[in-house]
Amino acid sequence: MAANKLLSADTLFALIRAGFEQVPDQRAENASISLPDALMSGFAMFSLKDPSLLAFDERRATDSNLKSIYSIAHVPGDTQMRTILDDVEPVSIRPVFKDVLRQLQRSKELDKFIFLAGSYLVSLDGTGYFSSKKIHCSSCLQKVNKKTGEVTYYHQLMGGVIIHPKRREVIPLMPEPIMKQDGETKNDCERNAAKRFLAQLKHDYPDLTFTITEDALSPNAPHIRELEKHGFHYILGVKEGDHEYLFEQVALARQEGRTTEFERRAGGVVHRFSFVNQMPLNKSNPDILVNFLEYWEIGKDKTQHFCWVTDFTITKLNAFTIMRGGRARWKVENETFNTLKNQGYHFEHNFGHGKKHLSVVFAVLMMLAFLVDQVQQLACELFQAVLDKKGSRRRLWEHMRALFKTLEFKSMEHIFKAILYGYKAKVVILSPP
Repeated sequence: MAANKLLSADTLFALIRAGFEQVPDQRAENASISLPDALMSGFAMFSLKDPSLLAFDERRATDSNLKSIYSIAHVPGDTQMRTILDDVEPVSIRPVFKDVLRQLQRSKELDKFIFLAGSYLVSLDGTGYFSSKKIHCSSCLQKVNKKTGEVTYYHQLMGGVIIHPKRREVIPLMPEPIMKQDGETKNDCERNAAKRFLAQLKHDYPDLTFTITEDALSPNAPHIRELEKHGFHYILGVKEGDHEYLFEQVALARQEGRTTEFERRAGGVVHRFSFVNQMPLNKSNPDILVNFLEYWEIGKDKTQHFCWVTDFTITKLNAFTIMRGGRARWKVENETFNTLKNQGYHFEHNFGHGKKHLSVVFAVLMMLAFLVDQVQQLACELFQAVLDKKGSRRRLWEHMRALFKTLEFKSMEHIFKAILYGYKAKVVILSPP
């Protein structure tokens, strides 16, 4: 079984290495460790799912696979890596994410994620990945205990992933750090980070059409205006407690017979829909008209209820698809953040904080390693077979690290084939001098 050459781990590693070669290096030209080597070492640490920087550092003297597989000429020590990467502007890594996405487009694999009206569905949400009462940097957000005055320092990021209701895989985009901006004394927030994320998404992929799906905290007038400004479609969760006026208008429309109600039955489950188009979002912004979809999933023992607003004109033909898109929003939490935290990526471990950008750079490199894994799971039959054989990501990572540490390989494809088909190792007994 062969790997997909365009999207194999080895091809993507080479693509990422080439991208790192373009990252500006402000250090002296005679630096002993090149910036691409340092970046590639950080990426390799997360690609191998090492639990700490110390664990990765133990590979440095003996692991020739770092050079042959990840093309690292000189592997930095743990202190060297922290020092070098602390000065890297996280935004300079953004083009590497774009390179991988272009590779997905070239191979036609991104077509698997086409959603409604030719758009790609992007789930957007924020998450935290660092918290400490002692360790901090200039970019840290701060939370002060009103009673004790104790300060908690923390980092968050706004993550966005391309998803599809029918696919388990997600395609992570370059995350947007939620951190104190230059010259600011107040904390950054998810709303500002989302605004920056959307603007950058439009800038990075001007030829692609996106549908943004978010939770019930997002459907406010400024945010919807921002979505409309960039030409994005949207499917946003809404709750009655947060949008009293909207729900009153929907109730009035229902009384007047202006809503459409229908049901679908499948597999013992009743899917009940009610929708109405062109409803005012709130009393303060009557010019913002949204289309409202209400949905009940009625099973034998349980009923679930959801509501969304969208810019798509809702019909009986597309209501089910819009519902599936809205419910797929959780993939940014379960299939992305929870996977990073609970399936071997050690997302919440402090690999190093630094004084400038280190914490953010490590988070971005981890997301980049996760992107490569998701592309493998999506498009590489060899990786799919190996993952199926091991039964879980954690067991696959453990076997991969064990082989990487004990035997020499020329490529990640050879490691995957060794896991899938087996291998023979020669025993060499050294005599004392």
